[in-house]
Amino acid sequence: MNTLIKNGTLVTAFETFQADILIEDEKIVRIGLNLEADSAQVVDATGKLIMPGGVDPHTHFDLPMFGTVSSDDHYTGHKAAAFGGTTTVMDFVVQEPQGFKHSVDLWMEKAAKAAIDYSFHMNLTHFDDNIAKEIPSLREMGITTLKVFTAYNGKLRLDDGGIFKAIRLAKENGMLVMAHCENGDVIDTLIAEALSAGHTTPEWHALTRPSWGAVESTLRVAGMAAEIDAPVYIVHMNAGGEVDMLKYARERGVKVMGETCPQYLFFTIDNLRRTDGSKWICSPPMRTEKDNARLWEGLHDGIMQTVGTDHCAFYYDGTKPIMYEGKEIAIPGKELGKDDFTKIPNGLPGVQDRMPIMWTYGVRAGHITPNQFVAYNCTNPAKIFGLYPRKGTLTPGADADIVIWDPEKKVKYGVAQSHQRTDYNLYEGWELVGYPEKVFLRGKLIVDGDQWLGKSGAGKFLKRGEGEVL
Repeated sequence: MNTLIKNGTLVTAFETFQADILIEDEKIVRIGLNLEADSAQVVDATGKLIMPGGVDPHTHFDLPMFGTVSSDDHYTGHKAAAFGGTTTVMDFVVQEPQGFKHSVDLWMEKAAKAAIDYSFHMNLTHFDDNIAKEIPSLREMGITTLKVFTAYNGKLRLDDGGIFKAIRLAKENGMLVMAHCENGDVIDTLIAEALSAGHTTPEWHALTRPSWGAVESTLRVAGMAAEIDAPVYIVHMNAGGEVDMLKYARERGVKVMGETCPQYLFFTIDNLRRTDGSKWICSPPMRTEKDNARLWEGLHDGIMQTVGTDHCAFYYDGTKPIMYEGKEIAIPGKELGKDDFTKIPNGLPGVQDRMPIMWTYGVRAGHITPNQFVAYNCTNPAKIFGLYPRKGTLTPGADADIVIWDPEKKVKYGVAQSHQRTDYNLYEGWELVGYPEKVFLRGKLIVDGDQWLGKSGAGKFLKRGEGEVL
């Protein structure tokens, strides 16, 4: 069935204007004023904003960690994303010793229940000459990004030489390296000292992961990129000093790009000091109000390029089941670390929260413009990760991933409004003004107000090519 969306105000990364949108099959075919289509179903968007579906470049579904698994899978997480206005997500494949193809095949099996479109990044957590020879095979599978870590010694971290080689190989193969930046050696030292002194509460998760470690490792990775003349992308920037390093490097022509997440714009170490502080445990951790402010400046000034979520949900108390789609379910969660902060699963819900929270407390609060909102949440991720102009834009020929946004809708947000499969929400009780009304995935209506019309298995895997450097 064809669909004609009439009388709305289109908001793109570049402009805002009145227009109608004609959808045929899965694509946008025409944009203009006073469009007509005899056989089309008409959707009246008077008083509403029309935006491209969100593209979340950073999620973790079905991720094993600390003897449990993140509570959202590739169905529940996708459903939640859709209710928040996101229609494309990019998840991270765990590198297995049997090779990249085996690793990707395992993640494809997990994602068979996908409800929205998706793509993958590859975690590069082990590296040698044989693995180096495998990297071009990822391009053939449609995966053009490698994630490296400067922390998690003995588990995920590559040494600097390995990271340098990975960046060089990525450049040779038209790929992009993403970097988790913290100082793993210092973290290990501080954790050992904290535990020996009897410090076990959540705040010590932040106190043992100092912000200067994120700052120096961001500059270190940017320096490698400068030496190779290759692009790199810094994930989940959480410290004001990282913004300064990004600005410093970009002003000198280094092809380095940066992502932040909503949690780093609003929360601080003080949240970890609450009696329920484990809810806010993620890596890297929350910092200070000064860091929050500098990150907002980084978005306002266009120093950073994207807003992701690093969605990696866990239960606060996995001993107590919750109801999800009529079934009781309980998954071990943050209670695993009640006596030891190092055993608290690192991760937060956020894939549904991102766009509604960023609209009210970003756009309406004057930190970013509506066009920047679309750029950071939709267009820039699509461009950087090789999905543009198929995704992230309202143009003829693009997939009809469309959000009809009600800018005046008031919502008291929290776990009752969330479709994330967990027992808490970071933004419990926050007042929102502006919320998705209808969400289309490739022309098919999957969210209509509070009604879920999507289904497991409807999402498509997106093979990606080389992205843009922004």
